[in-house]
Amino acid sequence: MTPNRNQMVTLARRPQGKPQREDFLLVEAVIPKPADGEMLIQTLYLSVDPGMRGMMEEPKSYSAGFKVGQPLTGRSVGRVVVSHHADFAAGDFVYERLPWQLYSVSDGRKAKRVDPNVAPLSTYLGVVGVPGFCAYFGLKEIGKPRAGETVVVSGASGAVGMTAVQLAKLESCRVVGIAGGAEKVAYLRDELGLDAVVNYHATDDLRTALDQACPDGIDVYFDNVGGDITQAALSLINHHARIVICGQTSQYNHPSESGKFAPERLIQKSALMQGFVVYDYEDRNDEAVARLGQLIRDGRLQHRENIIEGLENAPQAFIDLFEGKGFGKQLVRLAHITE
Repeated sequence: MTPNRNQMVTLARRPQGKPQREDFLLVEAVIPKPADGEMLIQTLYLSVDPGMRGMMEEPKSYSAGFKVGQPLTGRSVGRVVVSHHADFAAGDFVYERLPWQLYSVSDGRKAKRVDPNVAPLSTYLGVVGVPGFCAYFGLKEIGKPRAGETVVVSGASGAVGMTAVQLAKLESCRVVGIAGGAEKVAYLRDELGLDAVVNYHATDDLRTALDQACPDGIDVYFDNVGGDITQAALSLINHHARIVICGQTSQYNHPSESGKFAPERLIQKSALMQGFVVYDYEDRNDEAVARLGQLIRDGRLQHRENIIEGLENAPQAFIDLFEGKGFGKQLVRLAHITE
C-alpha cells in the first residue's frame, strides 16, 4: 500500500542547557520518492540517546551536528516499502541512521538488513544495537574484567549499563550498579542479581555509600555518567584498575563543565582510563550481534525497553533522558507491525 502521509521532527533552535519542547518542531512533510538505486523506508522504531545532545550544539563533536530547521537524525529500524535497490526488497527490515520522520529514502550504502528471527526488531536499537555494542566492546577491550574482581557501572539502569552489568556477572565478577530511584535499584538487585546497588537519590554521601558497596575497592569502573559519581568511583579504584569512559550524561547539558578529575589517582594506582566511541569497533558489529543474540536466546541476558508511542512524542522521550526517567532502552514506536 502506498503511504499518503509523512511527518518529521526538526530542530527548531539550539538548546540552552537542558532541552525543552520548544527546541523541536513537528511538521508535515512530503513523502519522498525513491529513484533508481534507492528505497523508501517506513520507520518503525526510533532510538533516543543522550549522545544526541552534543549534536545539537554547533558542530564540534565526533558526529556531524544537527542543523536548525532540518530534521534530527537517529538510529532507526524500519521496513522497506518500495525498493529500486538491487540488494533490498520490499518487506525487508533494515537498520540505518535516518531522519526523524515517518518515511525516508535511502541509497542503501549505510543500511543493514536485520533479522527478527535472531532478535526482536526493537533490540537492534538496544541490547543488540549500539548500546549493547558499547557494553560489549567497552568491557571486552578496555575493562577486561576477571573472575572475582569488583566491577562498578554507573547509569546501570540505562540501556548500556543494564547490558554491562549482566556481561560482568557472566564473568563471575562482583558487580555493583549505580542508579537513581527505588524501582531501578530493586530491578537491578532482584531481577538482574547485582551484588549491590547504590541509589544516588537516597544518599548525601555517595563516596561512603559506594565504599560500603565495594569493600575490596574497584577493579573496573564502567562510566556512563561522569561528574560527582565518577569522582566518588575514582577515589576507590584499586591498583591496575581499568576505567572505561563510555558516556558523560551528567555533563551533556553543560558542555563547559567537565567535572573534576585528579590524574594523580591514575599514577598512584597504575590505572588505565580510556574513552571510546562505538564506531571504533564498527567492523566487529557482527561479532557482538552473534554473541549478544545468543545470550538472549539462552535466557542469560535480559533487556528492558521503555517504548513511547508516536513521532510527536519523540522530543519528550529525548528530554526525559535528562530528567532521570529513562529505565532501560528509550525507544519511540512509529508503527505497529507483526514481526
